[in-house]
Amino acid sequence: MDSCDRRTRAYRNGRTFDQCRDIAEAMNPEFKGIIEHNGKLLWSEILDKVDHDEIVYKLTLKFLRRDGYDIGNWQIPEVKKFN
Repeated sequence: MDSCDRRTRAYRNGRTFDQCRDIAEAMNPEFKGIIEHNGKLLWSEILDKVDHDEIVYKLTLKFLRRDGYDIGNWQIPEVKKFN
């Protein structure tokens, strides 16, 4: 049975998964600054900043949740700090 090798599969713009993960990690400090300043960050704003790259978008939300932010849900599509 063939399996997918995450190191060689190309995502948008020919990037590997590891490259997408690095891009998402690099963008998080900017998003954290916006959240600290404005109190929240909308999902649509994140999607615009990552140039509508779905993998980077999802990884960004995952890393924000990992770092202690409330990433919301489909009814409240915003990222904010936990109270």
